[in-house]
Order: sequence, then C-alpha cells, then structure tokens
Amino acid sequence: MMMPFFLGAAVVLVLLMMLSLVRTIGGPTVLDRILGGNVIGTKTTVLLLLIGILYEDLGMFVDIAIAYALLNFIATLGATKYFLRRKSVHETEE
Repeated sequence: MMMPFFLGAAVVLVLLMMLSLVRTIGGPTVLDRILGGNVIGTKTTVLLLLIGILYEDLGMFVDIAIAYALLNFIATLGATKYFLRRKSVHETEE
C-alpha cells in the first residue's frame, strides 16, 4: 500500500537531483558547484534509504547510506578547504 508512495518520492527525488546537477555543472563560482555536489550527495543518501524500503531490506541500505553520507561530508569539506586556500594564495600573489 505504501510502496507507490515511496516509489513516487524516489522519482521526485531523482528529478530534484537533476535540478541540482544544473547548478553543479553551470554554477557561476566554484563554491556553488561544491554546494550543488553536496546537495546531490545528500539526496543520494535519502534515495538509498528509499531503495532500502522498496526492497524491504532497510538494514543493509542504512549502513551503505551512512558510509556514503560520511564520504560526501568529508569530500565536501576537503574540496571547500582546497579551493578556499587556493583562492587566498592567488589573492596574496597579486
């Protein structure tokens, strides 16, 4: 009974991820692109949980979603720190 609801939510989530992909590809600044990638990663985590509900094996997908969310968070922090440091180096050279 609830499966069509979760399937519809997953489809809507994928459509929202495509909108975020537009920001990631064509963002005016590097930080906009990083934020777009982070939003896609967050939505992917929720999508993994919805897939777990649809396959009726949520326990396995929770572990995968937690690992993916942690990886997404660390990658976002690393990319932001790298680009902000690179920006400050270029400002001091000028």
